[in-house]
Amino acid sequence: MIEIVDPGPFTTVQDLGRPGWAAIGVGSSGAADRGSLRLANRLVGNPEGAAGFEATFGGLHLRALTDVLVALTGAATPIESDAPLVGLGLAVHLRAGHELRLRTPPRGLRSYVAVRGGIDAPEVLGSRSTDTLSALGPSPLRAGDIFVTGTTVDPNTLTEPSTELAPIPPAPVEPVLRLLPGPRNDWADPAGLLAAAYTVRSDSNRIGVRLAGPALARRPGELPSEAMVRGSVQVPPDGLPIIVHADHPVTGGYPVVAVVVDADLDLVGQLRPGDPVRFRLVERPATAARPGARSEAYGRRS
Repeated sequence: MIEIVDPGPFTTVQDLGRPGWAAIGVGSSGAADRGSLRLANRLVGNPEGAAGFEATFGGLHLRALTDVLVALTGAATPIESDAPLVGLGLAVHLRAGHELRLRTPPRGLRSYVAVRGGIDAPEVLGSRSTDTLSALGPSPLRAGDIFVTGTTVDPNTLTEPSTELAPIPPAPVEPVLRLLPGPRNDWADPAGLLAAAYTVRSDSNRIGVRLAGPALARRPGELPSEAMVRGSVQVPPDGLPIIVHADHPVTGGYPVVAVVVDADLDLVGQLRPGDPVRFRLVERPATAARPGARSEAYGRRS
């Protein structure tokens, strides 16, 4: 069992989300940095999709009420603990009474704590993820919350915990996100995104990353609502792009002029206010170039 002494600025329970429900208006949600959650789970021997804690901007302070095995990944937050040999990218034994504190990371935004056997939180539509847009899943963590651990993962799927220190590269100072152009690049030229670095605005969150910088010239008016996928780059009337992210709505009326490639979405999850970010256009895979492929891929359920 784990007690939350202090949740910090904002901590939620996240797994890999609830895909497949867009037809009824429910987004997939899930960890903003999926690779970091997967790694934390592998370190403690869990299946990659087990639920863990996602701490935004550090500050999470927890206490082990029973012996537990945990691992921390994601933003390189300084860590304080009663337990020996605590570090990022390492499986750590917390004995009953041991405490663990995450300080503010110097770079990056979100850190992940996985516990062997998973975090027991209410499951909604097959996921324990907190969706901040739809308010599905468990509430954000509060001081005094107690979580049962080790009961949500089939013991037959557990593997031996890692004894190695996993290499975790630091977040890039100025990430470059690769973009696939379209589907609505007839409303604004996505090449305009390449002109200069943008800056992440303070009103960004798990729903979308809002950017300050050169405004894109776009056609006036609005589109009928269309399907959206994670990583879509919307252009609202002011021309300042928004990268929709983990908790995005499943439809939207702002034109989407480009989509961040899936491999770069974890970088988006680590962007914090004030960070610079640049874009690079890449070619669509040949398999997506056949007639009708664009609308087919874009309309697929997220």
